[in-house]
Amino acid sequence: MSETLRDQQFALSRHLRDPDVHAPPPGIEARRLKLYRELFFGAVEGLLANSFPVIRQTLGSTQWRTLVERFYASHRSRTPLFPELAGEFVEFVEARDLESGIPPWLPDLAHYEWVEQALSISDATPPLHDRDGDLLAGVPVLSPHALPLAYRWPVAEIGPSNIPLTPPVEPTTLLVHRDAAFEVRFTRIAPLAYHLLEGLRSHDEKTGREHLTDLADAIGADRTQVLTHGLELLRQMHAQGVVLGTRKGAKLSQAA
Repeated sequence: MSETLRDQQFALSRHLRDPDVHAPPPGIEARRLKLYRELFFGAVEGLLANSFPVIRQTLGSTQWRTLVERFYASHRSRTPLFPELAGEFVEFVEARDLESGIPPWLPDLAHYEWVEQALSISDATPPLHDRDGDLLAGVPVLSPHALPLAYRWPVAEIGPSNIPLTPPVEPTTLLVHRDAAFEVRFTRIAPLAYHLLEGLRSHDEKTGREHLTDLADAIGADRTQVLTHGLELLRQMHAQGVVLGTRKGAKLSQAA
């Protein structure tokens, strides 16, 4: 590719992304440039509108378009794949500060809306596991299509008629899970259930007993009670497919 052609292409792309800042390359009719701008921006805005319908409705058309224009003009995406554009938008929103006009609840809501799409198209492969393994003595395996989530803002309640001004005292803790029918489901869970699931996700070398005794010690609760209730919770999540079983080949722990 010649340097001249390369320069022309970069000049055109910069102008299409932000025509108020970057002049168009010479020799292209203004009418055609406007058409290109509308086509390219319209494609991006349409994809994001489908991915973030609550944000679009809550912000309103003017503020939504301004936000997408800023994303379109300034964000350098790392993927050419359209299904992954929503994830790029989440990164863009999370990187903004309060002075940029981004509502403080927007990053949480963007992630909440994005995670449903991310799980629906995920091709993550479940690790090897024993479906009938001992959930206390063995190492519980969390489904790669299950995520514990904690948000500062009440993401499931935000909408055009409910725009929060301050975050609640308690975080919103959720479980998002893609079931065997490929349906993505959100469930409100207690903070302790969230911490157990987060432990399974981030410390996948511990046995179920170790997870539960660590949790009991962290909150100052009776170990026996936490083990009893925690085992029941693990069994419920196993029946739902959130916990797949136990890791194959893992050493079993001794009873406490």
